[in-house]
Amino acid sequence: MAFITQREQAKEILANAAAKGVSVAIFCTASHWNTEAILMAAQQFADENGLDRIPVAVAMTSHYPYMQQTARVTRCGDMKVGLMSVMQHCKLLCDGPDAPYPKVDALPHLDHADPVRDRWELTEGLKWFCSVMFDAQNLPYEENLKLTKEYIQQYGDQVLVEGVIESLSVGGAKEASQRDDYVEKAVKYVKETGVDFLVADLGTEQQSAGTDAKYLKQRALDLTQSLEKPMLVLHGTSSLRNEDIHGFAEDGVVRVNMWTRIVREAGQEAAQKLVERYPAIQTGDFESTEAMQYINDNTDKAASIMKEVLGSLGYAKLKG
Repeated sequence: MAFITQREQAKEILANAAAKGVSVAIFCTASHWNTEAILMAAQQFADENGLDRIPVAVAMTSHYPYMQQTARVTRCGDMKVGLMSVMQHCKLLCDGPDAPYPKVDALPHLDHADPVRDRWELTEGLKWFCSVMFDAQNLPYEENLKLTKEYIQQYGDQVLVEGVIESLSVGGAKEASQRDDYVEKAVKYVKETGVDFLVADLGTEQQSAGTDAKYLKQRALDLTQSLEKPMLVLHGTSSLRNEDIHGFAEDGVVRVNMWTRIVREAGQEAAQKLVERYPAIQTGDFESTEAMQYINDNTDKAASIMKEVLGSLGYAKLKG
């Protein structure tokens, strides 16, 4: 089975990657084409590097106020339909005898799930996921800890759970509110809640349009040493330069989340090619005009970016 919704199976896959010094990519999606681009990138990387299996998390946000990915899937904006259609599409593409991307172990992930707004996704919708980010970062620390602990007590046997203790920076709209006692608070939070992963503020910015963000390597090392195991998740990878996306596993970062840069650059590439086709479009040429060409250009560019990221995250180490 390549569409992994079982907690223990996902845990084993992630542990294997961490043991080999690989940070597993969490690529978000808000469309069927982006979902296929994720699987295409992983399959191509596996083929080119001689891997029998390759894990990648396919993630979606739902009611997250800064980016509602499930609402972007369909024109009607129905979040439940958007979520279910993307996950079913993902399963068809990588799971079963007719799947075109058979080497990919897709790890479906619910990202930035609010305890109240995303209640359906965090309960009834769990059948589609092997992991969730229980996102109570906007609440006071003690309330966040309490709600996260209660959720894990009720659903932690079904899914792997990421927790987050304080606000993360979101491009221009929200600044991190981290304090000097961050490591101490993180240790208490992890111990008392029992989260499987900690989404840590490591200096990056989500939904970045290009910043001077700098990955805080020493903070990651301090957290990992204090937590006594690698369990960190990095968000906001789009804010980093290409040359900075490497070596995270050495610091205890086991999962790396990325979306904004991929979508932006894929859209720019597809738009440029659309402009180049414009003379043919004016004549009514069907292949130049029909939307599939734009979507395919998006898919191909997105896949090429993600394949590069997989290389930077050390995926070649998964061989054997």
